[in-house]
Amino acid sequence: MAEKVLENRPSWDEYFLDIAKAIAKRSTCYSGQTGAVLVRDKRILTTGYNGSTIGAPHCTDDGCLMKLTTYGDGEPKERCVRTIHAELNAIIQAALHGVSTKGATLYGIYKPCSQCMKAIVNAGIKRIVVVNNYHDEYTDKLAEMAGVEIVIFNKDINKHPGMK
Repeated sequence: MAEKVLENRPSWDEYFLDIAKAIAKRSTCYSGQTGAVLVRDKRILTTGYNGSTIGAPHCTDDGCLMKLTTYGDGEPKERCVRTIHAELNAIIQAALHGVSTKGATLYGIYKPCSQCMKAIVNAGIKRIVVVNNYHDEYTDKLAEMAGVEIVIFNKDINKHPGMK
């Protein structure tokens, strides 16, 4: 007997993005709740959300630690420097637990910043699927040079809620 497929069943990309959205709810930074899921062969390897380092106060405890940063568009923007980004936390969890990220896909809320993209490239991650675009153009250059595919569901440039 043929198996019926539910009409509203999400694609694999939608499924893992939904998980990234749920993980983002654990974020402790007011400047934007983000989550990331590292996946290979339709299996979750690790997850990460943005928050402080182990033992340090969280933004929810002491407020965000904001710093002006100028990106590729030349406009200075405030960003929180207290937190580690979700993408980097997922990669760190893999390293901490001895899980290879080679050939994995990273699912997240925003296209990674160029700092996280450097770690993504060196971790051997080959595909990124995100809900929203992000303003760091160097990310795209790094991805192109390394052969990393980036899929963005919402192409409009979005800022983290706390970015000014």
